[in-house]
Amino acid sequence: MVLRSGRLRLHVGASKLHRWLALIIGVQLLLWFSSGLLMSILPIERVRGEHLVARENTATIDPAQEFASPASVLGAAPGPVRELRYTTLFGQPVAELTMANGTVRMHDARTGLPMQRIDAPFALRVARAAYRGPGVPVASVMFARTASTEFRGKLPVWRVEFEDAETTRVFVSPENGRIVGVRTGTWRLYDFFWGLHIMDWKNHENFNTPWMMAFAAGGLALAVAGVVLLYMRWPRRRQRKVQGVHDVAA
Repeated sequence: MVLRSGRLRLHVGASKLHRWLALIIGVQLLLWFSSGLLMSILPIERVRGEHLVARENTATIDPAQEFASPASVLGAAPGPVRELRYTTLFGQPVAELTMANGTVRMHDARTGLPMQRIDAPFALRVARAAYRGPGVPVASVMFARTASTEFRGKLPVWRVEFEDAETTRVFVSPENGRIVGVRTGTWRLYDFFWGLHIMDWKNHENFNTPWMMAFAAGGLALAVAGVVLLYMRWPRRRQRKVQGVHDVAA
């Protein structure tokens, strides 16, 4: 009798817990499933804007060209250098120096002398050369100094906007002229649902929010309560109980 009473309390408790958890976290579960489905359907190449902007620099360095020695390039640097690499920037060979403090400086690979930082016309030129879509860049180029939901990389950065169906925005580094970000309508849709998925509604990047952990724990409790109810209400188990009652009565 005591065992039956304990099982009854367990059944009632699991049923109440399952019902209330379903009411409380049901909406977030729906958001998790729908956002996860959407993010799995959208091709990641389209989210990154690879169909509109070619980020990689495919130009090569002529091995027959004479360059300044690494020693002369390093001698013209304003401080300790962590890395020196040779590359090209619109066909011009350049030496890219990563300083000890993490900043990047560009030097002319032929003379070893420092180059000017990337200005607005040059950033516009970079974006135009990389763009593969049907739109055209707007007249103004913005120098973004503060972080936003669209770009959370190293600041400041040049932002070039294109007039196309996806309102494409290309972010160009003022240090080395590289494209460091591409934002499209598809990316914004993906990022919106990503924020809902991880429950970081402001910055869309913190996966360890208290809300996320609380609702994840609630989802686990909901699943455990459901398993308990499934066990208690399993048809064969109920049939054995009914058969046992009939045997006792007989």
